[in-house]
Amino acid sequence: MSAAFALRLTWVAWLTLVLQQAVDAWVDQAPWFIWTLKLLPLLIFLPGMLKDNLRSYIWLCFVCLGYFMIMVQRVFAQPDSLLVVTGLVAVVILFTAAMLYVRWRARDLRAIDKPEVDIGA
Repeated sequence: MSAAFALRLTWVAWLTLVLQQAVDAWVDQAPWFIWTLKLLPLLIFLPGMLKDNLRSYIWLCFVCLGYFMIMVQRVFAQPDSLLVVTGLVAVVILFTAAMLYVRWRARDLRAIDKPEVDIGA
């Protein structure tokens, strides 16, 4: 596994979660402020993610925990809902992939800043 793979997986999971939240709001015929509450916490990190700002990914992981709590409650309330299960799977993958991306990308950046000295031969 590499940072590039984790980044791609993060984007796929993020997009899946955004789409799941939008479809969920649409199915429930939610008013605009519910749409805002569902989507804004995810969309606020988009500029930082596009700039490859690791702090944005770290804070996204924290926000994922809130979505995770809500999705677990909803899975217990609606265990047969494919939409809710999709959201839960997306948020778990998003958290894991973003966390791994931050770890691996930070390691790569440290390696660039501090090149290893070849001792020997």
